[in-house]
Amino acid sequence: MSWIDWGIVIGILSVVLFFAFYSRRYVRGVVDYLAAGRAAGRYMMCVSDMAGGLSVIGMVALVEIKYQTGFAIGFWETIIGPLGMFLALTGYCVYRYRETKALSAGQFLEMRYNKAFRIFAAVIRTLSEMITNAIAPAIAARFFIYYLGFPHYFELWGIRISTFATVLAAVLLIALVIMLTAGQISLIVTDCLQGLLCYPIFILLALFLYFNFSWDNQIAPVMADRAAGESFLNPFDIEKLRDFNLFGLFVVVFGTVLNRASWFGGGSIICAKTPHEQKMAGILGTWRQGFAWVLCILLAVTVLTFMNHRDFAGQANELRRELSVKVLDEVVPDSHPNKNAAKESVLHIPPSEHVTGTAAPLSRTRNPDTIYLDTVHRTLGTDGRSNYLFQQFRTIYHQMLLPATYREILPRGLIGIFCALMIMFMVSTDDSRIFGSAATLIQDVVLPAVKQPLSPKTHLLLLRLGTIAVTLFFFVASLFFVNVDFINMFVTIMTSIWVGGAGPVTLFGLYSRFGTTAGAFSAVFCGAGVALSGLFMQYNWAKTVYPFLVEMEWADPLDSFLQTVSGPFQPYIVWRMDAVKFPINSVELSFLSSLTGLAAYVLVSLLTCRKPFNLDRMLHRGLYRDPDKPEKLQYDWSLKTIFRKMIGITPEFTRADKIITWFIFAYSFGYVFLLSFVAVVIWNLISPWPLEWWSTYFFVTQLAVATVIGVISTVWFFIGGIIDFCHFFKDLKLRQEDPLDNGQIIGGMSLSDQKKFGSGK
Repeated sequence: MSWIDWGIVIGILSVVLFFAFYSRRYVRGVVDYLAAGRAAGRYMMCVSDMAGGLSVIGMVALVEIKYQTGFAIGFWETIIGPLGMFLALTGYCVYRYRETKALSAGQFLEMRYNKAFRIFAAVIRTLSEMITNAIAPAIAARFFIYYLGFPHYFELWGIRISTFATVLAAVLLIALVIMLTAGQISLIVTDCLQGLLCYPIFILLALFLYFNFSWDNQIAPVMADRAAGESFLNPFDIEKLRDFNLFGLFVVVFGTVLNRASWFGGGSIICAKTPHEQKMAGILGTWRQGFAWVLCILLAVTVLTFMNHRDFAGQANELRRELSVKVLDEVVPDSHPNKNAAKESVLHIPPSEHVTGTAAPLSRTRNPDTIYLDTVHRTLGTDGRSNYLFQQFRTIYHQMLLPATYREILPRGLIGIFCALMIMFMVSTDDSRIFGSAATLIQDVVLPAVKQPLSPKTHLLLLRLGTIAVTLFFFVASLFFVNVDFINMFVTIMTSIWVGGAGPVTLFGLYSRFGTTAGAFSAVFCGAGVALSGLFMQYNWAKTVYPFLVEMEWADPLDSFLQTVSGPFQPYIVWRMDAVKFPINSVELSFLSSLTGLAAYVLVSLLTCRKPFNLDRMLHRGLYRDPDKPEKLQYDWSLKTIFRKMIGITPEFTRADKIITWFIFAYSFGYVFLLSFVAVVIWNLISPWPLEWWSTYFFVTQLAVATVIGVISTVWFFIGGIIDFCHFFKDLKLRQEDPLDNGQIIGGMSLSDQKKFGSGK
């Protein structure tokens, strides 16, 4: 990068760090550090959540998926948007959780079950969360190494030092500095600030890509150039897609409902001024991305186009050579006898002669990348160790296409702007995830073991020490992390260790009276057991498990068994023996884990339930209502009122809230779901569209309309975010501190509630 690019990066990072240090003056107690004083407005939460939700690992994962599936599967994902909107409008799980006034998920679990389960669940959740999130710094560090062209090692005073470890340490140090200054206050402030800075960058990068890639002449022809059953444009022609297919979509929908409350705890969800403000933030969250989604789509399709269109064939071939050699240098140790031969082989691969529209369509197993992957695999060898190394090579090769491609595409100035954008994504994600794990560790593992109330000073010290400990864990875990699968697949199986049982535990904990502690323990044990077994098989399959099966002559019989079991569900579930990859993918394992956890919770709870749980006390309703809050108004049961309740409108809604809610409801359900999805499905069932029509459809819905919405929401949330940003500091100054509001539970009630209502049951 030039000095201009570095100046842009340093300038933006300096502004973010300044506000992190400025936030220190507002930390007066535990609630400030953990929940930002519960003073955040809806737009501040939306903008900060947008920044926290966008990450380097998320961008890499999106490109990784779109490179394999294009737009087609995304059409069916349309159903997730209205579902999420409906859940947000009704306040499903979120409203009830906010009513518990819990500062952490563990505090809620102790109120609903008991202290032992709180500690047990916190350990399982924290380990699952930490290991899952620990790969984010690793992916980010690798991204910057490939984007900036850094070597894998450099020498300092004659000592050979790993560039990966150095960048990783720098990445985590920035996040640690932000977290230690003011906890959740500095997180939400810096995330909001980064979100506000990102909005104009989104527009600038999107405009550059619009003017440098042609949809009709480059992007659309590449998307249309796919074999039957693997279409990137026609959602009715995708039955041969593997990993990311319709069954995976079904699992996502199933998990969206069942696991809605599984990850509740810290973050902005407990920072809102009121439960209603949090609810409105969730409703507005549908549009908070602004230009972000447009940019994400453009990044993905331009990488696909650059790597496969003949206009870029020469540059793409050179990029594949350089990328292959760089990944081989990273993955394959120098001691491997075939490493140099593999590097020489890829350097002599001739340029791709594929011509879109005249040659045979590309497919998952036959495309311009295939010859590079096959050459490396063949040259390295097919023994267990070499298969394991090739598995890593193939994974990193696809993940690093994004930084390698944009290093070639972007001009001076934009290189620095894109780098700054990725650094903001990295910081906003790493700090929030590390802080969340540290808060869970202290609030739900350490705090329940303390019998006496902690002083705010001691409590804050423990939280800061926990943050440092988790950051060190992230560093070590990232340093030794070995990636052998798609990012989303790894995240899916790792999170299943917790959500496999946590889904029913949290959902029924909020909505049922029959759930018991025994049922909760059973659900987490069974769900985690299935997920851990699958994870073990995935990471040991190529190196040890498959060679062992071959040696014992069990491979063929097991292959026949797997194909028989998956036969009724083909082509969406296909279980076949493979020397490199475990036959059952992470999505399928996650679904099995969730079903096992759900069955265990319901059966054991029904068998052990002796007395209905007192939900009113936990939710502060009825006799346990906060005396400072007015009673809820009673609803009539007219059709109009029922419909308003269905979309979540309550007496707390102002006229402006109702207008926003109805407008977003009309857009999400009227335009996105009914017009752009249901009507299109019916039309194609009667008269299927040609590919040209699908190309126009995706251009209009994914880019043209999304761009208009992006312009509106960018201005809207930019202004609202600035206003909330200013009000936030004013509200913090006026907030009344309650030293007892620290997350400790005694006798099934929080200390602050005991002061108000007494300790009686």
